Amino acid sequence: MSSEKIIETPAVLIDLEVAKKNITRFQEHCDQYSIALRPHIKTHKLPSMAKLQIAAGAVGITCQKIGEAEVMADAGILDILITYNILGASKLARLAKLARRCNLSVVADNAVVVKGLSQTFSQEKKSLEILIECDTGAGRCGVQTTDAVVELAKIIYSSKGLTLGGLMTYPPMGKSQQVENWLKKAKDALATNDLPCPKISSGGTPNMWKSQEVPIADEHRSGTYIYNDRSLINTGHCTRNDCALSVRATVVSTPTPDRAIIDAGSKMLTSDLLGMKGFGLIVEAPDAQLVSLSEEHGIINLSESTWQPKVGELIHIIPNHACVVTNMVDHVYLIEGNRIEKTPVLARGRVT
Repeated sequence: MSSEKIIETPAVLIDLEVAKKNITRFQEHCDQYSIALRPHIKTHKLPSMAKLQIAAGAVGITCQKIGEAEVMADAGILDILITYNILGASKLARLAKLARRCNLSVVADNAVVVKGLSQTFSQEKKSLEILIECDTGAGRCGVQTTDAVVELAKIIYSSKGLTLGGLMTYPPMGKSQQVENWLKKAKDALATNDLPCPKISSGGTPNMWKSQEVPIADEHRSGTYIYNDRSLINTGHCTRNDCALSVRATVVSTPTPDRAIIDAGSKMLTSDLLGMKGFGLIVEAPDAQLVSLSEEHGIINLSESTWQPKVGELIHIIPNHACVVTNMVDHVYLIEGNRIEKTPVLARGRVT
């Protein structure tokens, strides 16, 4: 039976062959430069995909929230880094319970977070590894100076129930030397103060092929690379053939010669523009523009396209940002050759 007959639209399709090639390609890059790969599961939210990454050589996985990590641990994945400040009694209790069944580490960038972690894990049999999050220029979370690194490291090092695991950053893209200098200065400052720095973890898919340009970082966290998306095509980091995720949609109306309507709107496709025009790349008609999204409708401008879609026609869209799309749906379709598997996105909606 053809996939057109059993997949109702709109639907998220994953080309497993392409995803596996993406996994292998970047793992080989990391192996070449002796970089430990710890992929971020926020892109796929599937234990099966995480297991493929680990089987290829990844040392473990990265999660952003406890809920994601719980799903992964339930599936038997036992080495997990959560790259988010964790606050609140209920979350800390969940974190302690999670740590009893996997090798868990987390990050912190302030003393309030560290205090809560220490109060919780001082009651546990096993200490919790903490990496200090550093803002090396991306403007997200992270301590701002080397002095702040040392100050927080001293607090972690002296806190009951905690182990100082090193440094972590989400770096600015394209500024490898700046990141290298920042982290080297921080590591040297820790050494001067007799504080350990066993690991330095960096990340990001857009700069992953230049991860070796920050040699002080011995671990890299990438997420989007497993699927890729239009934003990465746009920046030259992949081609359309490297994109494993697409959204299948149906043309439901052609009210005017220069406008078509599809059954995928903002509840299916990300509204992220990421500096681009339109809300995705239409594989069958790259010169047509997906110009507007309402909740259940996508509006395609045909005024500069030779494509003349018919009502009922199926199309495939490479979204601007694959990670958001994955979290939109309860299940995806894994396609490999003639095999089609409808699989639940087990970590979908796990935002706490």
